[in-house]
Amino acid sequence: MTTAMVHAAGVRKSFGHLEVLNGIDLDVASGEVVVVLGPSGSGKSTFLRCINHLETIDGGSIHVDGELIGFRADGGRVRHLRKREITRQRREIGMVFQQFNLFPHLTVLQNIVEAPTGVRGEPAGKAREHARELLRRVGLEEKASAYPRQLSGGQQQRVAIARALAMRPKLMLFDEPTSALDPELVGEVLTTMKSLADDGLTMVVVTHEIGFAREVADRVVFMDAGLIVESGPPSKVLENPANPRTKAFLSKVL
Repeated sequence: MTTAMVHAAGVRKSFGHLEVLNGIDLDVASGEVVVVLGPSGSGKSTFLRCINHLETIDGGSIHVDGELIGFRADGGRVRHLRKREITRQRREIGMVFQQFNLFPHLTVLQNIVEAPTGVRGEPAGKAREHARELLRRVGLEEKASAYPRQLSGGQQQRVAIARALAMRPKLMLFDEPTSALDPELVGEVLTTMKSLADDGLTMVVVTHEIGFAREVADRVVFMDAGLIVESGPPSKVLENPANPRTKAFLSKVL
C-alpha cells in the first residue's frame, strides 16, 4: 500500500454560514480500508460526498489516483470541470448510500447493467455476464429476475453494492450503508463489505459499526466538528484513544 488513492488537502466546505469541513487532510493508500467514525454533524458524510464531487468543496483539493477531482489547473488558476468531465471521473468511484436507490421498475439484473451499458457503453452481453458474477459475489445469484420490492433491505443493499461494483471502480465509498437496515440484516451487508476488503479494494467507510471497524479497517479516522481529531490503527484508536472527544464518543457506542 504505497500509492495514494485519495489525497485530500485542506478541504473546506460550508453550507451558508455553517462550516461543515474545516480543513481536512487525509491520504488513503491504494488497497487500504479506512473507517470514518464520529458523531452526527461532524462532517463525515459531507466529506465522503466531496470525494465523489457530489458536493463542491470551497477550499483545498481532493485527488483520486493522482487526478484532481472536480477541477483543473489552467494557467495558475483552478477552474470547474464540465459536467461530462465530472461524470467521467465518477465512473471510477463507486458509492453506496444509506438508502438503496434502486430503480423499482427494473429487475435486479437490469439495475446492475444499467450504468455499465448506459454510461460506459459496455456491450449488453458482457454487462449481463459481469452482473451475474457480481450477484454470485454478494450471494444473490438467484435474485437476478426479482424486483427490489421483493427483496429484504439487506438484499437490496447488497444489490446496490453489486451495482456500484459493476462500473469496475478503483475506489469504493460507503456512507453508513447499514444505518437504514433492521439489526438482523446488518451482518449480511457487512460480510459482503468484508469480502471486498479481503480482495484488496480501496474503501472509505462511514459507519457506526465498531465491530466492523475493529475487524476490517486498516485505519480508523475520528471526526468531530469538521476536523479529523484522531487517526490510527483500530487497536489504538478504539482501544486506547488519545483524544478526549474520541474517548467520550466511544464510551457511548461501545
